[in-house]
Amino acid sequence: MSGGFDYTPDLYTLEDEDGGVRTFELLDMMEADGEEYYAFTPYYGDDPQAALQDSGEVVILKKQLDENGEELMVSVDDDEEFDRIGGLFMERIEDMFEFDDEEAGEDDQ
Repeated sequence: MSGGFDYTPDLYTLEDEDGGVRTFELLDMMEADGEEYYAFTPYYGDDPQAALQDSGEVVILKKQLDENGEELMVSVDDDEEFDRIGGLFMERIEDMFEFDDEEAGEDDQ
């Protein structure tokens, strides 16, 4: 039995409006104002060089039901909604990882 940390990302293969397919890792999900939102980042698997070159983009999608009741993930097109939800996700992600610049600076001294 290994004593190391075993991490398995939550991966989703998503198709954009143009038919392009990409794999994303789920960072977080939350409910706000009666809607479900998801924060994703591109997933590069075994290509660390591509991950290093990535812009750090976070894709925010929300769940909607189509006319047949099927779940879809759609982009958030309203800028105000995107900024508000993006800010909430960033707060949650910062809390998860407890970023603290002062502690990092103390370790470097």
